[in-house]
Amino acid sequence: MPTHHHCDLAILGGGLAGGLIALALAERRPELSLQLVEAGERFGGNHLWSFFDSDVAAGDRWILEPVVGHRWQGYDVAFPGHARTLDAAYNSVESERLDAVLRAALPAEALLTGRRVLEASATGVVLDDGARIEAGAVIDCRGPGDLSLLKCGWQKFVGQELVLERPHGHTRPTVMDARVEQLDGYRFVYCLPLAPDRMFVEDTYYSDGPEIDAAVLRERIRAYAEGQGWRIAEVAREERGVLPVAFGGDFDSYWSSTPPVAKAGMRAGLFHPLTGYSLPDAVRMASAVAAAPDLSAAALAELTHGLARTTWGERGFYRMLTAMLFRAAKPEARYRVLERFYRLDAGLIGRFYAGRSNWTDKARVLAGKPPVPVARAIRAIWDMQAGGREKRT
Repeated sequence: MPTHHHCDLAILGGGLAGGLIALALAERRPELSLQLVEAGERFGGNHLWSFFDSDVAAGDRWILEPVVGHRWQGYDVAFPGHARTLDAAYNSVESERLDAVLRAALPAEALLTGRRVLEASATGVVLDDGARIEAGAVIDCRGPGDLSLLKCGWQKFVGQELVLERPHGHTRPTVMDARVEQLDGYRFVYCLPLAPDRMFVEDTYYSDGPEIDAAVLRERIRAYAEGQGWRIAEVAREERGVLPVAFGGDFDSYWSSTPPVAKAGMRAGLFHPLTGYSLPDAVRMASAVAAAPDLSAAALAELTHGLARTTWGERGFYRMLTAMLFRAAKPEARYRVLERFYRLDAGLIGRFYAGRSNWTDKARVLAGKPPVPVARAIRAIWDMQAGGREKRT
């Protein structure tokens, strides 16, 4: 007979957003019974997430501390006409560690892997093996909704953890190396020194389309490593991803494109419009859920929708910049936008990545000689705003 589970909260999707909510509740609300449902065989999938210290409020760091596996002080950027080292703490979370911490923090009966969700309502879930979950509330964290309802460009990548024959000698990450040939939009290489003889190398593109030719990118990673003088002994791990970067769209239609339940992560539209990164928002949501006095289905739906709707509304500035990057800058010249950006104040850069730019920051980003043609920039902004008005009418 099909299994029936009963719990206070069912979390659908055991990736970053769902995993952090589960960890936060296990720590702060241990009296609650949880069910964390993941379609894959392990939580977190095959990913590496990174963040700056300034991305996360000090009062929320307790959520991330157990899963942070690497930390560096300072990072480098390099462009054809500008290179710089910034003195900011940088951290990485590996999916293997997220999986291990979740399994240590939650009882085995709360963790369901290899299960796909067939149906989800505010208080119930049906799984592909016939099992049913009856819950006080359900929160859906299963990845993006219908992205066709948003105007998007794409940040896409293939990353490999390289085991090297000799130590690489690097002590801090290179977050952007754009001295590479500019292909398929804005291209840069991202490097994380995970150990003296291990380097994670990611070939990344800000492109108009989401397609990835993994074989081509693998060869470019090999060529980049060779150019750095690194001899590869083996490839320990590979991941790939395609992240939306949004310059318009209708939030309400996007929210309604998935089942009418509480949502978090990409499902809720919670990602930085220009970087595509969702970790800071995932932490904010986990903190908000853990602190909520009422986790009934109606209250949780109101909480998550309100946070996501407010965040979308506050990020029009970043969507405008994304529109300028994708609509005003020619693909082969997009790097100039980032090159100029990285000449600005370090504090401004930190607030930008955290999605907390103030009015002075915004004015500074837009001041001076623009790195894109003015007429094209004005047209890109007009198209973005016109699209928003069409969706509202």
